[in-house]
This record gives sequence, structure tokens and C-alpha cells, in this order.
Amino acid sequence: MISTSIDTQSSMSFEDMQANAAGATVLLKSMANETRLLILCQLAHSERSVSELLEIIPLGQSALSQHLAILRRERLVTTRREGQSVYYALSSVEVRAIIGTLYQLFCDCG
Repeated sequence: MISTSIDTQSSMSFEDMQANAAGATVLLKSMANETRLLILCQLAHSERSVSELLEIIPLGQSALSQHLAILRRERLVTTRREGQSVYYALSSVEVRAIIGTLYQLFCDCG
């Protein structure tokens, strides 16, 4: 079940909220692309290599690499190299929480 309550008694100042809103906007803009969102959803299940992502998501390698570069630049994903393979994973609990919430809202049919 998704909690819809917001702590309205927060003592955060407007200036702090404004700074946090700017950061949230950058994060949400990076996610506001269907392909990048699909990539993030796949990474929410487990770390994946580029070749694994190519098998799942119908894109050419160049297009996938461009989307992964944006996700890396915006620090939504991390990478690790094993031999010639590069593996991608979600970078933070915040990203995982947002993807989890979106999954519950739009993908969880149960």
C-alpha cells in the first residue's frame, strides 16, 4: 500500500524547500523519458550488463549507451566493470524508492 500522507508540520524553511525542489526537478527530468524509465525499472530488479539490457529493451547499442550516459551523468546509476562487461545498478535508495513507488502505481497488477 502506498502512503499518501505528507508531513505538513515540517519545520523546513521555504528556502530549504526551494533548494530541495531544484534537486528533485533534476532527478525527475532525468527519469521523464520512457526509455530511461524502462532501464531504471529493469535495474530495480537487479544489476544488469549492457548486453542484458539490450536483450530486454528493444534499442540499438548506440541509443542504449546514450540513455545510460545520461543516467550516469545525473548519478541515477552506478557502474562496475568485470572483464569487458560493464554492469549498471541503481545508485541510491532514493532512486530505488521512486522506481518502487512508480512500479506500485503503474505496474503492480496484484
